[in-house]
Amino acid sequence: MNRLAKRFVVSFVLSMMIVFNFNSSILIGYYDSDKIPVYGYKIIQVYPHDTEAFTQGLVFKDGFLYEGTGLFRNSSLRKIDLESGKVLKIKKIPDRFFGEGITIFGDRIIQLTWKGNIGFVYNKNTFNLTDRFNYPYEGWGICQDGKYLIVSDGTSTIRFLEPDNFREISRITVQENGTPINNINELEYVKGEIYANIWQSEFIAKINPLNGSISGWIDLTGLLKMENVEKKVDVLNGIAYDRENDRLFVTGKLWPFVFEIELIK
Repeated sequence: MNRLAKRFVVSFVLSMMIVFNFNSSILIGYYDSDKIPVYGYKIIQVYPHDTEAFTQGLVFKDGFLYEGTGLFRNSSLRKIDLESGKVLKIKKIPDRFFGEGITIFGDRIIQLTWKGNIGFVYNKNTFNLTDRFNYPYEGWGICQDGKYLIVSDGTSTIRFLEPDNFREISRITVQENGTPINNINELEYVKGEIYANIWQSEFIAKINPLNGSISGWIDLTGLLKMENVEKKVDVLNGIAYDRENDRLFVTGKLWPFVFEIELIK
């Protein structure tokens, strides 16, 4: 290939990256797909979802969905009936906070905020605020492995915190073959791995919690069909796992549906 042709190819690739807003994590996932497994999906069931819910965190527990929503002056914590999508309980958070990820640890629900540097702790049954805690980074996603809280801050860093005093115990860098992967967002702990939405993409990363390495990519391209959308929607975000029945749920910000999916390698 001559120099002129090479310049054309490089220019074309760069222009396509801009047009489609690809980030480095997606491109790396494609290039290394022969080494790192890429999973597709099969839709098992579709459930209704509130199109006013700017989903930041999603958890399944005891037969119900729990959801944390975002946006200033509109952030909340919710308990939801999966089958009907009905909001059974809601707790608004102060207008100055932008709600982020949630997780359930014992009888507590823990909710992060984006740039507020404050997390909230609620009683799972009553939604009464029982505690709050501070952290010096942005709050994005949170899950738990039964021992530690696992949090993301929008970079490639994932932290492990003590669930009682929220002290940082350790951290990992999410990376694919040594290349850090940024935009780590909403988290869920599934069968010994951390699942993470990659912000502004249709990919979920499967992450080894011991060293941060990517063990697989889940490609959810086309999950939400635009012909089924009547209102404005935002990006894919929200992962919940039903441990008792081995069911995986995903949704997005302002999406009309929650999808139960099965992964296909």
